[in-house]
Amino acid sequence: MSEKKSTNIILFSGDYDKAMAAFIIANGAAAYDHDVTIFATFWGLNAFRKEENVDVDKGKMEKMFEKMMPRGAEKMGLSNMNFGGMGQKMIKKVMKKHQAMPLSDLIDMAKEQEVKLVACTMTMDLLGLQKEELLDGVEYGGVAAYLADAEDGNVNLFI
Repeated sequence: MSEKKSTNIILFSGDYDKAMAAFIIANGAAAYDHDVTIFATFWGLNAFRKEENVDVDKGKMEKMFEKMMPRGAEKMGLSNMNFGGMGQKMIKKVMKKHQAMPLSDLIDMAKEQEVKLVACTMTMDLLGLQKEELLDGVEYGGVAAYLADAEDGNVNLFI
């Protein structure tokens, strides 16, 4: 009997298209019965942010980061051809035309398929993000948590 395969993805990028790639791969791997973990760090944490404003106590620097970072997956810009947000609107229109799932739906699908979503706690501290600001169902851990999942991984990706 063979051991269950695993796919581990570090989501570092805060770009809409790169986050979509991470979640498309994660959902595909989960459909192939892999144990899947997405470890979000730095700008990748924006994919895990709630869209609505969450009233939490923050210092001055943390408030500045909060204002500069997109709130939620659908607010993230493109890695190329963003054109001040117009590129993202254009790609979403094309996606809708071709009935492709938006990033927020891919995230929901990943949760339904029991993809483990882990937010990097060190980065959360650096950027002033608090657990209340992230999506329900997200787990929290540091690099040791990622390494524990990835150590015997069959597929390890950095996006």
